[in-house]
Amino acid sequence: MLYPVVIEPGDENRAFGVVVPDIPGCFSAGDTFEEAVLNAREAIEGHLEILCEDGLDIPQASDVQSHLNNQDYAGWVWALVEVDITPYLGKSQKVNVTLPDVLIKRIDDTVARQPIYKSRSGFLAQAALHELGRLSSV
Repeated sequence: MLYPVVIEPGDENRAFGVVVPDIPGCFSAGDTFEEAVLNAREAIEGHLEILCEDGLDIPQASDVQSHLNNQDYAGWVWALVEVDITPYLGKSQKVNVTLPDVLIKRIDDTVARQPIYKSRSGFLAQAALHELGRLSSV
């Protein structure tokens, strides 16, 4: 999942601050912009781990566009941080799914071109999360 993060520019006297708007209370920092982005990923993963341990839902990532007009972040820089959320969704279970051949081929071709999915199951899980997130916001 791609989480938008917003980075407050730093300088030689103060760190670059990071806020993850879609995960309340999730923030980080770094001495450089690059370090701030890397630390943001660690902060997100740590936050998701705590939510999982507490049995709480994993927040869905929104589109960066939905945050751009937020005046709290005026002058800050936006970035996207990729996080594999499947470890925080619970134990995997094997299910039998029937799909048309052409659809399976399109999924497999997409997985081969987009390593973020790692497998057909990963793609189907991400697609299901996306659709569930879309339906919950309707």
